[in-house]
Amino acid sequence: MADWAAFQNIIRVAFKDVTLLQQSLVHRSYLNEDPDFSLSSNERLEFLGDALLDLVIAEKFYQHPAMLSEGEMTKLRAALVGRENLAHLASSLGLGNYLYLGQGEEKSAGRQKPRNLACALEALVGAIFLDQGYLTARDFILGIFAPSIQKAMNNELFIDYKSQLQEIAQATRKETPLYRVVAAEGPEHEKRFTVEVVIGHEVLGRGKGRSKQAAEKQAARHCLEALSAL
Repeated sequence: MADWAAFQNIIRVAFKDVTLLQQSLVHRSYLNEDPDFSLSSNERLEFLGDALLDLVIAEKFYQHPAMLSEGEMTKLRAALVGRENLAHLASSLGLGNYLYLGQGEEKSAGRQKPRNLACALEALVGAIFLDQGYLTARDFILGIFAPSIQKAMNNELFIDYKSQLQEIAQATRKETPLYRVVAAEGPEHEKRFTVEVVIGHEVLGRGKGRSKQAAEKQAARHCLEALSAL
């Protein structure tokens, strides 16, 4: 049985209608196996939360003292509300622990899937808006996004290590970097991948992460660091 009081303490929002909070975490796979469940899936709340995220983040960048251009604001917003960042923020809240999932989705590590986490965070934002109003929803969004916004303004969200490495490898060595998984450890719901990046026949970087993509990105960064030291 989920401890909804504890979860509300984590997100720092006290719901008037806790069923809205619960509905924001209902994956449709749960309803496929329990069609008589009293709540509907979180998909409609997800739609609403997605629109709110776009609005609040857009407003934040519009008001920034740097007077960002339309193109800059679009780029920043896209990075912040993209699946990777939303899933990271959802994971930091422990949101996956509270998802209602069908057995099949549960067995396939559904609580750690970036799509499930990102969609649930959007739905949670929608639920907060319906229960508490725009100002509380905005404060919640700006609170959890504060570190991401700072990184975005420092351009830290936009470093594409893999693309940078590919350009350098092709320009200097006429080679395309290859990524290979050398280890996948842990249970399905907490698997960690180790990836090596190879240029020619030389291993120049290694990375670890909860997904192959994250491990590849870290491996590319380490490879760039190694190449700059040569």
